[in-house]
Amino acid sequence: MARVFNFSAGPSMLPESVLNRAATEMLDYGGSGQSVMEMSHRSKVYDEIIVGAQQLLREVMNIPDNYKVLFLQGGASLQFAAIPLNLMTTGCADYIVTGQFSGKAHKEAQKYGLANCIASSKEQNFTTIPQVTAADLTPGADYLHICHNNTIFGSKYAELPQTGSVPLVADISSSFLSEPMDVSKFGVLYGGAQKNVAPAGLTIAIVHEDLLGKARANTPDVMNWKLMADNDSMLNTPPCWSIYMCKLVLEWIIQLGGLTVMQQRNEYKARLLYDYLDKSAMFSNPVEKKYRSLMNVTFVAKSEELNNLFVKEAAGAGFVNLKGHRSVGGMRASIYNAMPVEGLEQLVQFMADFERKYA
Repeated sequence: MARVFNFSAGPSMLPESVLNRAATEMLDYGGSGQSVMEMSHRSKVYDEIIVGAQQLLREVMNIPDNYKVLFLQGGASLQFAAIPLNLMTTGCADYIVTGQFSGKAHKEAQKYGLANCIASSKEQNFTTIPQVTAADLTPGADYLHICHNNTIFGSKYAELPQTGSVPLVADISSSFLSEPMDVSKFGVLYGGAQKNVAPAGLTIAIVHEDLLGKARANTPDVMNWKLMADNDSMLNTPPCWSIYMCKLVLEWIIQLGGLTVMQQRNEYKARLLYDYLDKSAMFSNPVEKKYRSLMNVTFVAKSEELNNLFVKEAAGAGFVNLKGHRSVGGMRASIYNAMPVEGLEQLVQFMADFERKYA
């Protein structure tokens, strides 16, 4: 069977060349006579993999030396608790809620202290991003938390909030490696890898050194960033296979030209779909144009019947996982790095044919 165009929000498509490379090394990695899936994480051969992955991530993202790169587990959802446990030293932090996951992060943080929602776009059904300045922050707040790209609602920060001396903490799960980011503007960047970076199972946190060593006494060891940093992300067994795949994806990004080229590719792919939606008489995108996501394009047809019919016929034509999140409905095309341009070109053509057929 031919490979489909998988528009899943995650786990998502991986580059075919990466999958083929992993397949050739499945039974014997680097002449070791074993698979990465079965080798000891304490072995010299695996040490080369995890160290190499971290070095490549630093290179690709231009991560300053005063930041630690942590390979963790538990998804971004576990970090919703780890963040206040590691950073909320005064018992107060600020959150901007722009979608479901920033809402979950805010809710989780309330278990550990005063988590203030200083802005939200809930009343606008998360179709925009509220503007916040340093003057809007709670005096004494330990950090400001945002979700950089909203997977479910298809919105993204066009410019970062100005926080002054307050560390900015960002969930970048669905925008990881999709474009260059100035890491120095953040105290913490974190995200699950299953969108753009690797298979599910790996979580990455990039933490400024000044923010380490502040964890509460009752913080579980595997959630204590300093302990994980001091042990090179191997306080316990890391997600070995996902880290290996992360390394292969990073090599693929470098071969293509790095994150500047990746951003250009992603902007072109998104523009193909948004341009069609803006001209369509059947389909529309609800997000304010300034805040449209490059990674997750949401859209609806003129009726629920057409929505359901479109998802069904699209799947039959090889465009799978286009159904929108259950909380939003409609459709969502997640067009992460590994989605080829051809996937968007053919999807837009299918949509145009569908629109003519059912106009």
